Amino acid sequence: MHPRETVDRALRLSALGLVDREVAQLCGVSLGAVQKWRTRTRRTSENEDIRRHRSCPRCHNRALDLEAYAYLLGLYLGDGHILLCKKDVYQLSLACCNTWPGLLEAAAETMAVVMPTSSVSRRRFSGCTEVKSYSKHWACLFPQHGPGRKHEREITLEQWQREIIEEHPGRFARGLIHSDGYRGTNRVRRHSNGSNRWYEYPRYLFANESRDILRLCGETLDLLGVAWRHSKPNTISVAKREAVERLDMFVGPKY
Repeated sequence: MHPRETVDRALRLSALGLVDREVAQLCGVSLGAVQKWRTRTRRTSENEDIRRHRSCPRCHNRALDLEAYAYLLGLYLGDGHILLCKKDVYQLSLACCNTWPGLLEAAAETMAVVMPTSSVSRRRFSGCTEVKSYSKHWACLFPQHGPGRKHEREITLEQWQREIIEEHPGRFARGLIHSDGYRGTNRVRRHSNGSNRWYEYPRYLFANESRDILRLCGETLDLLGVAWRHSKPNTISVAKREAVERLDMFVGPKY
């Protein structure tokens, strides 16, 4: 018998798209063990079936990785959506630009950590990849879901979600900026004494059409002690050197 942690790690790696042989090497187990775990042929007992259907932190009090959830919540509010599929099963989808392969991996891994009993898959489109997972309980973890676009409806957090963000504001900010923001260099021209001078400085931008989500981003930056302002009605800018350095501790560039 292998430890529960080994089995769960193998299933997460399989959900991320690694082949069975790679998973076996990383986990230090046999190829046959990985194949059995992945195909569920080894764990089809009644107790395992109950475990899979009682996997919700909200409904069944399962332990939740709070840091991973804070990050995933930020990704969801930026580029995510939830669809109701057949048999009361929900699909959580995150749209990730193919320009950022590191973000793709982080999104898939975090989704697997938050809901370890559900597999994660990917669907490639021109310029982007949809990272998705199916579970009856995604709607429990993201009660902000609903018909229509997020900026066309009210977005408010439950008290338990606020408590998680207050405990892990850096992870939530990272998710928001990784989804709808970026860290780049701003180049400014100044005309002085008959000539143009250019200077550059790093800054963060977060753009979203939802006033509620912009407000949540601003509140989180306040928790982190990061100075910010609205550069546009739909955009938050962090440009002061000290503020950028502070936010770098939690976010950093996409990759």
